Amino acid sequence: MNTIHVDVVSAEESIFSGEAVFVALPGEAGELGIKPRHTPLITRIKPGSVRIQKADGSEEFVFVAGGLLEVQPNCVTVLSDTAIRGRDLDEEKSNAAKAAAEEALKNAKSEIDIARIQSEIAVMAAEISAARKFLKKK
Repeated sequence: MNTIHVDVVSAEESIFSGEAVFVALPGEAGELGIKPRHTPLITRIKPGSVRIQKADGSEEFVFVAGGLLEVQPNCVTVLSDTAIRGRDLDEEKSNAAKAAAEEALKNAKSEIDIARIQSEIAVMAAEISAARKFLKKK
């Protein structure tokens, strides 16, 4: 079976490293699907789920808060400041963080604060969505 090596790395640690037959993730211009021998590519990715279909048929989910994707014919590398294994996502905690950010938005004074908080809210919304998807798969 044809596989491609996949590495998902956060600022703190390697989140996933292994062989896959397919990888799907949120590119800037839409969903990207990558199979072995894909054309080389470097692009930014949006907050969301990276779905890794492993050679044994099982799937691994990783939430990323945006980042960079590098694709070579035999290797996919996802670099993100924040990456969380699907099984480690906590929807309740994410909802609380989103609510706190929305409250902070009401009190924001500058456009920079507003933009930063809106970005945090978007990341939390993507994390909540990823947690829901992961929990449905179980």
